[in-house]
Amino acid sequence: MKQWDQFLAPYKQAVDELKVKLKGMRRQFDHEEEHSPIEFVTGRVKPIASILDKANEKGIPLDKLEMEMQDIAGLRMMCPFVDDIIRVVELLRQRNDFEIVEERDYILHSKESGYRSYHVVIVYPVQSINGEKKLLVEIQIRTLAMNFWATIEHSLNYKYKGQFPEDIKMRLQGAAEAAFRLDKEMSLIRGEIQEAQAFFNRKKENDKNS
Repeated sequence: MKQWDQFLAPYKQAVDELKVKLKGMRRQFDHEEEHSPIEFVTGRVKPIASILDKANEKGIPLDKLEMEMQDIAGLRMMCPFVDDIIRVVELLRQRNDFEIVEERDYILHSKESGYRSYHVVIVYPVQSINGEKKLLVEIQIRTLAMNFWATIEHSLNYKYKGQFPEDIKMRLQGAAEAAFRLDKEMSLIRGEIQEAQAFFNRKKENDKNS
């Protein structure tokens, strides 16, 4: 267990640092009183059991985890609208504190299950007392609707170990399409939504100062 703690420590540091940095991006939009394409940011380090399960499934030797498993450290950036995802990806491409090594667009090219998200794999340098360590980190960028679907699918995947009954599989695919239709409808009225949000935020600020 001590070896695992030592192995995962820099990944935990990477997640903690990146959460601060990516949340900072959101606050900058707030300070500029501009629509933020980032709703919120979460992060986690994959549990040991999940690492072992994935290594076994993908045939990754344990001594190659750092080089071959991209999502030991993972962050999720939630966006209000589908168009915001592209904006966030562009913002990530402009940063110079990490290097993007891979992008996977599961929004234009959804998985067979219906899964939609945009994945950006980065190499992030962690500074430690033993020097710099470069780690693979996966950032998933998705809307709230996509995230709701993905969370449910992830839970069911554990229950059925990836072997979904046909009726559940069909319902999940239908739910994924419904979630995507919701995102498209929200995009059509984003102007009204943003105006309402701005009004609400101004009212909240006025009430706080009164």
